[in-house]
Amino acid sequence: MNNRKKSINWQSKKLIALPLSAALAITLTAAGCSSTNTASSSPNTKATEVKSTDASTPKAATSSGEPVTIDFWFPWGGDYQKDFKTNVVDVFEKQHPNIKVKMTFVETTGQTQASDKLLTAIAGGNPPDVALFDRFLIGSWAAKGSLTDLSGYVKSSGISPDDYYKGLWAETVYKDKVYALPWGTDNRGLFYNKTLLKEAGLDPNKPPTTIAELDQMAEKVFKKGSNGKYSQIGFIPWMNQGFLYTHAWNFGGKWEDANHNLTPNDPQNVKALAWMADYAKKYDIGNLTSFSDAMGQTGMNPFWTGKVGFEVDGNWILNDLSKYKLNFDWGVAPMPAAESGKSTTWAGGWSYVIPKGSKHEKEAWEFVKFVSHKEGTLLWAKRPKAGFDITAMPKVNEELKLSDNPNLKVFLDLMPTAYTRPVSPVGAFLWNEALRVQDLAIHGKGDAKTLLDEVKKNVDTELAKVGN
Repeated sequence: MNNRKKSINWQSKKLIALPLSAALAITLTAAGCSSTNTASSSPNTKATEVKSTDASTPKAATSSGEPVTIDFWFPWGGDYQKDFKTNVVDVFEKQHPNIKVKMTFVETTGQTQASDKLLTAIAGGNPPDVALFDRFLIGSWAAKGSLTDLSGYVKSSGISPDDYYKGLWAETVYKDKVYALPWGTDNRGLFYNKTLLKEAGLDPNKPPTTIAELDQMAEKVFKKGSNGKYSQIGFIPWMNQGFLYTHAWNFGGKWEDANHNLTPNDPQNVKALAWMADYAKKYDIGNLTSFSDAMGQTGMNPFWTGKVGFEVDGNWILNDLSKYKLNFDWGVAPMPAAESGKSTTWAGGWSYVIPKGSKHEKEAWEFVKFVSHKEGTLLWAKRPKAGFDITAMPKVNEELKLSDNPNLKVFLDLMPTAYTRPVSPVGAFLWNEALRVQDLAIHGKGDAKTLLDEVKKNVDTELAKVGN
């Protein structure tokens, strides 16, 4: 989720830098991995709604002596197509000689990880058979009837929700029906510059464990040059993966209650947004923007420059940090939590879906089942360039001994309790609203409670429109 290009490079698919001036222009369909309120993610795009039907039992295969070719759409650029075909698709085709897989790159729309082309193809009755799909969008697309209910296939296959991390499986379920299988995941931690901490008189081997400690340590790292501009910064809460979603959970907040009612104005969410705004005021939003913009011009993750004390980011940047010879010592730790709270994180990632109207639904399911369950997951995870990827299956991660890497272990240890964003017809809308008020708050254009009360009102209005 970098500053989004038309194609998503699978080796660098997250936000790399978040200059303050671009806070609204960049969205996470993540990831983290997330979406903007476009036709591809809005639950009210009536022109592209597709009538939903029940799929409680798998469809029978079409009888033909010729191999069936399924069309698989994916949005990732780089070497993904070549690597995925070599490591996974070729093996699948050998095991299923009656099925051929045609891989088709389809670009995403705007700043999202969704595709208007995919939605249009579904609405027009000519969709691909399989799509690599951001898990975060499953709720909103399922509500529109754009995805095939896989519940019957899952039940007959013996696949269990326990095969996957609990939160990841929850993202695939909408109104008690399964619409995808999880594949690949990520989460967030706190990267810290040990060299800057030591220079500031702090213990480089004791990262902060609470938000109060983070504030105190970050303050000592801030340094200005002779021109009055920051030459190094301690921490910018909204840099990279430091979204309001991230910090709200760190403060003990929640985005939905036990009954799945959306709660953007939870009191702890309000505290988190006010805390972010306090940073903008204390350290001068203009000066922070200047620093952030300068970092953006380097084309590098700000943390790699050695001028950032602390940064919230994901396990994926371990892949990049391993490629560079940095001139400073660094570490990674769980994100600090509120006083007496437990460290938290949130996970994003991808899934495989069968779009509504697939012409080869049974064969498509065979492919989805293969690539998303243990065999396909292992094939992809064992490829030479796997790096520090985390799979959606705990037992696979254990088999791969990923926790032997101490930096990756920080992220793996948090996965069993990682939050995921609410599965809702307006999940994407809520994400964008949170980004919108985050930008307003840090620019001094509204107090936290008023802004989040407004988000709650807007979200409830959108829910009323879709009748959920």
